[in-house]
Amino acid sequence: MNQENETEADEMRPEYDIRGGVRGKYFERYRQGTNVVLLQPDVAAVFRSSEAVNRALRELIEIARRQTEAAVHEGSD
Repeated sequence: MNQENETEADEMRPEYDIRGGVRGKYFERYRQGTNVVLLQPDVAAVFRSSEAVNRALRELIEIARRQTEAAVHEGSD
């Protein structure tokens, strides 16, 4: 390998240049916690956005809560 090729190989691609970056830009968001969930393709086909997934999960949580409360009340009779 000649010196010209070595120099080209050592240079960073423009898309990897981070000189314009801001240190700590996402720190607060990361500190608050993250929870990334990967959906299987069949589920992702039904839920096209995080809002749709969250709405469906909140409804499921509410249904489960009501069923649990109903079961507790039935058991106390």
